[in-house]
Amino acid sequence: MRQIEWNDFLKVEIRTGRIIQAEVFEQARKPAYILHVDFGAELGIKKSSAQITQLYQPEQLVGKLVAAVVNFPKKQIGPIQSECLVTGFHNADGHVVLCVPDADVPLGTKLL
Repeated sequence: MRQIEWNDFLKVEIRTGRIIQAEVFEQARKPAYILHVDFGAELGIKKSSAQITQLYQPEQLVGKLVAAVVNFPKKQIGPIQSECLVTGFHNADGHVVLCVPDADVPLGTKLL
């Protein structure tokens, strides 16, 4: 594992957001959803493409808190621009499990 400096970590803005809309990303090459994530008044709502279709249905995602990187440049993914990276971990089957706070925190809270 490559080590980084503390200042490298400080550059990454990982914030809490709440999924307010999730829809099937019909044009994606691999099965994915388009997520609309609310990060509160400071950052607003951002879109993300997420390949999490194996473990989640769109209706299960609405209202869920997530941790996402919000300071990457926008990335064109098919017809949408992904504006944040919702984080997760691969389980033993290789499916993505979302990284979520285990209690309510204000939207936009930065990971320390």
